[in-house]
Amino acid sequence: MQAATMDPAEEPPSMLWGLDPIFAAFARLYVRDILEMVESTQVPGIYFYNLHPIYKVDVLGTVVYKRERDDFFCYGVDDGTGVINCLCWKNDLLKEQRDSTKWDKHNDGAQGGFNPAVELEKLRQAHQSRCHLEIGELLRVRGPVKTSRQQREIMASTYYKVNDPVMAVQIAWMLEVPDLYRQFYDKPFQLQPIATGDLGISSLSKATGIIRDFFKQKSVIKFRPYDVQDLLQPLISSQPQTASAHQEPVAGPSVCQQLRQLLKEALQVLQDEGTVYRKVKSQDEVYHVTAHDKDLLIAVKDIIREDSKREKYAEKGCHTLHILSAVRQRYSLNVSKAALELVLGSLECNSEIVSTSDNHYTVF
Repeated sequence: MQAATMDPAEEPPSMLWGLDPIFAAFARLYVRDILEMVESTQVPGIYFYNLHPIYKVDVLGTVVYKRERDDFFCYGVDDGTGVINCLCWKNDLLKEQRDSTKWDKHNDGAQGGFNPAVELEKLRQAHQSRCHLEIGELLRVRGPVKTSRQQREIMASTYYKVNDPVMAVQIAWMLEVPDLYRQFYDKPFQLQPIATGDLGISSLSKATGIIRDFFKQKSVIKFRPYDVQDLLQPLISSQPQTASAHQEPVAGPSVCQQLRQLLKEALQVLQDEGTVYRKVKSQDEVYHVTAHDKDLLIAVKDIIREDSKREKYAEKGCHTLHILSAVRQRYSLNVSKAALELVLGSLECNSEIVSTSDNHYTVF
């Protein structure tokens, strides 16, 4: 079946695709959506999901068929929503054949010492065990999407077998991907009209930027809305709204109402991205700045240190969702996942914790 293409009238201009952060990322889409994406009429090889330009994806699924050639493997990967063909090229370690005579000579000449040939063979075998999969095994593959012979497939830039005996990786994947859809993929890519100068930046963007700068300059730990409200005053026009140049002023929100609404929206944006949070929700609106809240950082580090000693988390460390649950139980119910991820990034940057794999953390 011929692949669908985007209507040129609906397609965003290619020079603006870079404004969408998804364009530069490996999109974790379901196979069903990868197969149904429409192709760009401007640039072949670029596809659209909800107007998001996409050309490379990240897929985790079970191998349901395989073919091997001299230079590549063809794996059919099933993630539960569909099956897609993945073309996985072999590297030199997989293609070269071991010469047993040469191997034995190297082995005899390095008794009791370091043998490069032996170590290279161990590396080749380890690499082969990760890249040579059988039907029923779990494969993770990342790479650009291509349409070959009217069939959608992935040209793998990275692929490897995933050892997942207790399905921890698959469960984490099933929790993360729907969240990515809700926050990013299912929200259409919308471009605002480009203006010159300061008009190209919305008042909300300016407001959040002003508040962030205030946090950095003053090292703010916690604050109340009225502490930052005056900072946004220059963004609110005091001129009355008019329907046209020759008409009387029309009724509208007062300057004070506009200021409070702008502040409310800016604080909501900062909460959504994890920059601030409310430890206790009460009439006295007190916000904590996540990056400067030492009590929160200590609480997260203590949870990771204590729980990493438990047998269940000794090998891989604590998963992000476990840490989030523990923080909400022991510290504050209002800590968001975004705020926790900011704290984890700060602790890891300071070498106080280390990530053992995707979304797993332990202490040194």
